[in-house]
Amino acid sequence: MITEIYRDAWGIPHLRAGSARALARAQGLVTARDRAWQLEVERHRAQGTSAAFLGSEALAWDRFARRVRLDDTAGRCFTALERRDPETADWVRAYVDGVNEGLERTPAPEFARVGLAPGRWEPWTPLAVWLATHILFAGFPAKLWREQAVRHLGADAVRLFATDGPGTSGSNGWLVSRERTTTGAAVIAGDPHRFIEDPGVYQQIHLSCPEFDVVGLAVPGIPGIAHFGHTGTVAWAITNAMADYQDLYRERLRRTGAGVEALGPDGVWRRAARHTETVEVAGEEPVEVEVIETDRGPVIAGGPEGLDDGTPLALSLRYPPRVTEDLGFGALLPLLRARRVADVDHAFDLWAEPVNVVQAADTEGGLLHRVAGRVPLRSDANRTRLVPAWEPGHDWRGWHDMPRAGLADGIAVMANQRGPATPLGVEFAPSHRADRITALLTEKDRWSPADMPVIHMDTRLASAAPLSDHLEALDGLTPAAAAIRDVLLRWDRHMDADSTDAAVYAAVRSAVVRRLAAHPAFAALTAPPAYPEVFLPWLNLVPRIGFALEHLLRAEDLYGIDRAEIVRAAVEEVASGDLPATWGDTHRLFAWRALTDTPDEGPGLSGDHDCVLCTSAVPGWTDMSARGPAARYVWDLARREDSLWVVPFGASGVPGSPHHRDQLPLWLKGDLVPVVTDWTLLKKETDV
Repeated sequence: MITEIYRDAWGIPHLRAGSARALARAQGLVTARDRAWQLEVERHRAQGTSAAFLGSEALAWDRFARRVRLDDTAGRCFTALERRDPETADWVRAYVDGVNEGLERTPAPEFARVGLAPGRWEPWTPLAVWLATHILFAGFPAKLWREQAVRHLGADAVRLFATDGPGTSGSNGWLVSRERTTTGAAVIAGDPHRFIEDPGVYQQIHLSCPEFDVVGLAVPGIPGIAHFGHTGTVAWAITNAMADYQDLYRERLRRTGAGVEALGPDGVWRRAARHTETVEVAGEEPVEVEVIETDRGPVIAGGPEGLDDGTPLALSLRYPPRVTEDLGFGALLPLLRARRVADVDHAFDLWAEPVNVVQAADTEGGLLHRVAGRVPLRSDANRTRLVPAWEPGHDWRGWHDMPRAGLADGIAVMANQRGPATPLGVEFAPSHRADRITALLTEKDRWSPADMPVIHMDTRLASAAPLSDHLEALDGLTPAAAAIRDVLLRWDRHMDADSTDAAVYAAVRSAVVRRLAAHPAFAALTAPPAYPEVFLPWLNLVPRIGFALEHLLRAEDLYGIDRAEIVRAAVEEVASGDLPATWGDTHRLFAWRALTDTPDEGPGLSGDHDCVLCTSAVPGWTDMSARGPAARYVWDLARREDSLWVVPFGASGVPGSPHHRDQLPLWLKGDLVPVVTDWTLLKKETDV
């Protein structure tokens, strides 16, 4: 059978082949045609070679990628995959063959701008891209923040600042059973929250061969459909479980004539692996990076001489794929072949990372709500802060069993809140999004697939309550400040782009955050230690206060800070300046691009961090939103062709393509694109 590539009206690729292997090659080929520049940027980031053409701004990431051994870990995992699951390894090779073929034939304008030629993917490159994409997903740098906060503020700081903070990514997802739908079959809907990138981090695609026929959202550079898929008889979706499965160890290192040694928990100094690598930097001198690995894992900060500021500290990272040589790619083919919920369940038994909450439903009424991934069993100290490598009791002692959950009143909601994954994590998202989705779903007895965008786009901000409570208690304000207080007390707490009240609330909130961050009680946290730059988003005081504001305003005592006076001063500050027009005037989309001459201030957005429409601003820092729904989906188990989806920009990553940004207006409004599965409605592009 000839492999065929079709397109629908939105440029979404539909691939048909005679075998799973031929289909994987076609997927790699079409991805390279549509996303050549994106694929090469991701390959270089995984290798730690992106500064060679992106310049010094990419150097911090490249240093981290080299020190944490991303590419080497991916290579080890692929070698192990060849041994454990040769069919999947061969399937991944076929995808890579397609990528390489596509890169040879698909020049992108960005390559010429930086003088870069497309390189060659290795069989393990998809695994490296996956690992690079998710290495910070579990937010292990939060342990650096907790270490600082506890040192200066005491143990209660962990609880006060616990939140879905900077650098983490979340998602919404909900499952409605057939008893609660108008079609008599289940519906799964949601939206993954990630940093918004152009091209997007998800690729709408349709994969068909004699073994399976699947539509879903693929990750460019990765074969198959891992996170969100619909096979016609079963569909699945995931959210971040907020599990903690990476540990940071304080290491005692010393140099010897033979290299570097590390002190172990048995009191013995052991040789650490050590070598140096050179990072090329466009327009600057190359930078040498020392790569050290102890029995715990790669050293990602400091070394025998300590941090750059002389602090005597070295930190190693222990993360599951480095230990097990398994990235969970063995789950990808079984997911494509799934026919029932039980098949999806068995496939996710093979999942490794990131650790996710999974929901699935099939046409026979089967339902699934579980956690999937690999989380080590170890001491509670490992989970919260840095632990000493030279003391016993901090080793890994096996793996957690993955929890499962049921449905309540025919629905299940996942939004990174405490739930089935609670035993596996430390910090979770506030329950506001999950509570709001649940409340909306209970407003009707029956839901149709077409109803779901109402939930996607909900802008109610429950986390505004603590600040409103403080405002209500204020008296003696100037007339202008009293007018602002009265406006906010009447406000419906919806963060709509055209809302002037929402803009006023955001201005007051940011003023409160800045004033709290400037208080002497937090002075010791304003200057973080000289950790690598890639960890700084977790260590910046203003975002930490901004995302934890709800807890800080509600705490019984906050280190003696007069919060009423802070709020009063913030309201007076806003009242003395120019009042903002609308929320959408400052809350604008800021998408990441590997190449940009000037920052692109995108369209105004509704939503906010704790809204179901989670378009995250950083209170006190910026109203711009760099994170939000990286896709939206509605999987209908009654008729797959009634399913819906949308991405922030479009199917193509090629600037100037008619499908580069054609979905953006829909994404902004909350509209979705129909999922097309009828081949007679598609336009044939080419045979492979």
